[in-house]
Amino acid sequence: MNSGRTTLRILALGCTALAGLLGAPARAGEVTQDRLLNADKEQGNWIQHHRTYDAQRFSPLKEINRDTVKGLKVAWTMALGGVEGGGIWTHGGLEGTPIVEDGMMYVTDGWGSVYKIDTRGGQGKLLWKMDPKTDHDWAGAIACCGVDNRGVALWGNQVISHTLDGRLVATDKDTGEVSWQRQVADPDKGEVVTGAPLIVKGMAITGVAGAEYGIRGWLAATDLKTQKEVWRTHTIPVGSEPGAETWKDRNTAQNGGGSTWVTGSYDPSTNTLAWGVGNPGPDWDSAYRPGDNLYTDSTLGLDPDTGKIKWHFQHTPNDPYDYDSVSEKVLVDTQVNGRPRKLAVTADRNGFAYALDRDTGEFVWGTPFVKRVTWTKGLNPETGKPAEYDPNLPVQKYNPAVTPSRDNRVVQICPGNMGGKNWPPTAYHPQAGLWYIPVIESCNTLTVEETKADSFKPREFYTGGGPSIHERIPGSVTAIDVSTGKVVGKADTTYPMLGGLLATPDLVFAGSPDGEMMALDAKSLKKLWSFNTGAGITAPPMAFAVDGKQYVAVLVGIGGAWDKWNIAGTPELKTIAPSSMLYVFAL
Repeated sequence: MNSGRTTLRILALGCTALAGLLGAPARAGEVTQDRLLNADKEQGNWIQHHRTYDAQRFSPLKEINRDTVKGLKVAWTMALGGVEGGGIWTHGGLEGTPIVEDGMMYVTDGWGSVYKIDTRGGQGKLLWKMDPKTDHDWAGAIACCGVDNRGVALWGNQVISHTLDGRLVATDKDTGEVSWQRQVADPDKGEVVTGAPLIVKGMAITGVAGAEYGIRGWLAATDLKTQKEVWRTHTIPVGSEPGAETWKDRNTAQNGGGSTWVTGSYDPSTNTLAWGVGNPGPDWDSAYRPGDNLYTDSTLGLDPDTGKIKWHFQHTPNDPYDYDSVSEKVLVDTQVNGRPRKLAVTADRNGFAYALDRDTGEFVWGTPFVKRVTWTKGLNPETGKPAEYDPNLPVQKYNPAVTPSRDNRVVQICPGNMGGKNWPPTAYHPQAGLWYIPVIESCNTLTVEETKADSFKPREFYTGGGPSIHERIPGSVTAIDVSTGKVVGKADTTYPMLGGLLATPDLVFAGSPDGEMMALDAKSLKKLWSFNTGAGITAPPMAFAVDGKQYVAVLVGIGGAWDKWNIAGTPELKTIAPSSMLYVFAL
């Protein structure tokens, strides 16, 4: 755990490449900006993290539908590596979304190794594995919420990926050899990278994790041709930057959190990145950081060419609950009150779903998507702010009875600090106008510890207290009509939804942390099919087609923070063994 490790990371080009293990395939067409802009037209492919820039996670493939899904079976499986632990983590977990281009699949394990798999012929053949040689003990010790990697991106003839220790890596698609890499984040400061990159105009957009280590959050863009940084925008303003005045104690802003660890979306019509920003630090001692604490707990609209913030909307000012707002921003076009609207919708950890105008950031509607919300009595229908929000107060109290503070040190809140929805992505059905949310129907206990002025130490937890579990935690798949903002369906689940969702014309696919893979009717949310994989699912499913046949794929292997800190809410999951498997289903 010394500076020598940094040199090791930068020089870690000795990556294992099992190139040509089973024969090299024909070279697929290079991925260009035009292809990314028109990814929806490549119906059999899934060439971006969310499939398309709008983050809808909708596949138009319909061979597997409500009439045929009962015949869905395992087509093939593949065991991956990366399950071994490091640092405080007993094992790595799988949270990534597979990428598929013309039958070639690219997946990651929890440590950021990239696997290329030939899916043609109805079976999976490993072509190569790129191991970035992340130091497991070193990186595992600072990964806030698990040993996880959420996937790759494609550009040209390269596979673009991140590592936990903050590197951006470009790997040749054909050979599996590392072409180049650069250090983007600084783990010596507690900065970690777990999200998949988003490629826009030949730039890789990188978000950072580590708010619980007192980082100053940012987004950064790397030119994939020159391998140089184009811009870096900090999510915590300081000095004379706009928003710095919302940190009344300017010193606290330097370690104010605001991580950006979930992959955002891009609106080419307005040339705007839509990205979420995480919680302020310390998490629960909000008196230590008086003010609204911009741009934490916010949705940002940014210019991808410059990184300049065009607009923002803050969901929970001066957040005392750890309700970060990193969730993906789904871009939809719909009618609201008879008027055409271009929306960015997001399901916040605070239990409310929001629709924002994606040109301006203006609040359009908000509604609770969880069964219990106790921290506020609701949202102001005009501003979208919590009803109790007072811009004149340096420290917000919201519902005083359940707001953790130095005077109210132990409270129980709903939803819990893990959120009504965490990072797992939602899915949107553009024809039905329905938006599906993977829900954690949670409440938990928070305890505040007063933060001292000299308490911050790099790469050590900086939280001002901590959470605990006092009751069982179930989940649901909840459907919202985006034109009205109304909840129109809810399918209760025994366990919280810790993976993500996939929508198709007839179905919504989801995985459960007890190992169940399921398909729900997209209209009624009735369960039409399920299969027990035998291991926990905390990754989102996706769909692709090859050789004229449709498949649904999901990575299986529970990971993240749940089985370390939140397992008391789901005690049955203690028996779920670590796993690192790829499951592929077909008729």
